[in-house]
Amino acid sequence: MKSTIAVDIGSSRMRAGSYTAKSNEPIQYNQIPTRSEGMPIEDRLVNLIESVWPEDYEVKSIAAACPGPLDPLNGIVVAPPNIPEWQYFPLQEFLHSTFNLPAAINKDANLAAYGEWSFGAGKGYSNLIYLTISTGIGGGFIIDDKLLTGNTGFAGEVGHMSVIPQGPVCSCGKEGHLEAIASGPAIVRWVKSRLEDETLLDHFPEGELTAKHISDAAETGNELAIAAYERAGKYIGLVIADLLHIFNTSLVIIGGGVSRAGDLLFNPIRKSVTESVLSDVYLDNLQILPAALGDNSGILGALVLSREIASDLSQ
Repeated sequence: MKSTIAVDIGSSRMRAGSYTAKSNEPIQYNQIPTRSEGMPIEDRLVNLIESVWPEDYEVKSIAAACPGPLDPLNGIVVAPPNIPEWQYFPLQEFLHSTFNLPAAINKDANLAAYGEWSFGAGKGYSNLIYLTISTGIGGGFIIDDKLLTGNTGFAGEVGHMSVIPQGPVCSCGKEGHLEAIASGPAIVRWVKSRLEDETLLDHFPEGELTAKHISDAAETGNELAIAAYERAGKYIGLVIADLLHIFNTSLVIIGGGVSRAGDLLFNPIRKSVTESVLSDVYLDNLQILPAALGDNSGILGALVLSREIASDLSQ
């Protein structure tokens, strides 16, 4: 029996699963922290893949989703801000040579868009915009039933669109990018910068503050926490409006950990989009939806890619 392996590499954790050609339920699945003191990330990746290698199945291919920017045409991870160890790392060749199998890589947001289009909220649509709001912010686009990758494969870096000139410094080192304003860490930084002036400090836990703590506080009515999500949603909405002006899609899907805040984030996004578009024609039949596959969007997109490689080999 034949199978493929799909991998989703994030800045804090990485996951892998082995799959048959007919099912999206993994034969074997595992996830581990991306980093561990004393062991390079690529060695941890090899151990992870070996842990999901299926017995009694022939593995035909491996595909991995990982943070951008990356060059999917040549299989090189170029300069991911949240995995600085991988500067121009030839991940595709590393996987191919390590496991002696055909391998492919693509940007995590691209493959999350691919997963949602194939199996999730985007199924049946020919055009969609996908955003992931998490430790970083990424984007993927399906246009005319094709994944948009651009001339050299670097398209879709939505998180690095400039929204505030001379604004907060992004993880990439540039100023005023969306990721520096609306990602999970950016929301936390904004709240922390204002805590000294707040009278509602009891709403926040002692110790390390997270975006989840802030969303929990917003649910209880904390005004600062609500304002943090309204601010993030406003700027995400501004970017979505710009993307609608370019691509004119009727569907925007938002995934990633920050999207779990639900209406705290989605309501200000929708309000901002409505107020920012050039004309109401861009709002006709527009849906802004959470990712239906949740955290599995990326790994299932990698699964689609791994199956495509295996299919190409059999032709």
